[in-house]
Amino acid sequence: MVSADPVTVGCRVTKSPAELALMQRANDITIAAYRASVETLSAGMTQFEFAANCAAAFQALGVQGGAGVQFGKYSAFPHGSSQPQKLKEGEIVMIDGGCSVEGYRSDITRTLVFGKPSDRQRDLWNLERKVQDAALAAAKPGVPCEAVDEAARRVITDGGFGPDYEYFTHRVGHGIGLDGHEWTYLVRGNKTSLRPGMCFSNEPGIYLYGEFGVRLEDCMYITEDGAKLFTPQSPSIEEPFGEEPFGEEALG
Repeated sequence: MVSADPVTVGCRVTKSPAELALMQRANDITIAAYRASVETLSAGMTQFEFAANCAAAFQALGVQGGAGVQFGKYSAFPHGSSQPQKLKEGEIVMIDGGCSVEGYRSDITRTLVFGKPSDRQRDLWNLERKVQDAALAAAKPGVPCEAVDEAARRVITDGGFGPDYEYFTHRVGHGIGLDGHEWTYLVRGNKTSLRPGMCFSNEPGIYLYGEFGVRLEDCMYITEDGAKLFTPQSPSIEEPFGEEPFGEEALG
């Protein structure tokens, strides 16, 4: 028995226009489901109640999907926590999930505050947005995967949250398509060159254990001119989806 990766990876890593269209649909639906779910946030809500509301929103939009959510100090755990949580005024809310359309996946994270954000929450969020911008700008054809991770990590370190993996504890992104996580990865040591049609998550994060964490995640695809996102970036901590609808319009 031998690994079939040389065959399957070659078939899957570069997406066709039809595959990109299905991924676009999945991402549009995810934003629409998040918008609806955020409207249900209330003091005392548990993370499980929010997850149920989010799953119902995806189902109402005609797909199977869902999202996990972490409140307050639990948002500092990149992969979440199973500890019971009840939402309080002024806490960070980190939502991470997606759906599948004809087998093609989305993966989006939005971070917001239930109530009015503090200056520290806003400052960290604004830095995180700059980090995501840096990764997006670095992702161009011919660039090695590791350079995208390095570009994001440099901004975090320059912003005072370094060195290295101290506060940004994971890679900047993973491949996505028929699987939520698939080859290849935007991570240190991966010298694979980016090429048009590749799709990745762009999800740097800053995690302050015992306090809170911030992660912004959008999926992107590589074009001849650089990386493009399937969804608009979150513009601010107060307006995580922007003022104008996007997902609903796209769903038309």
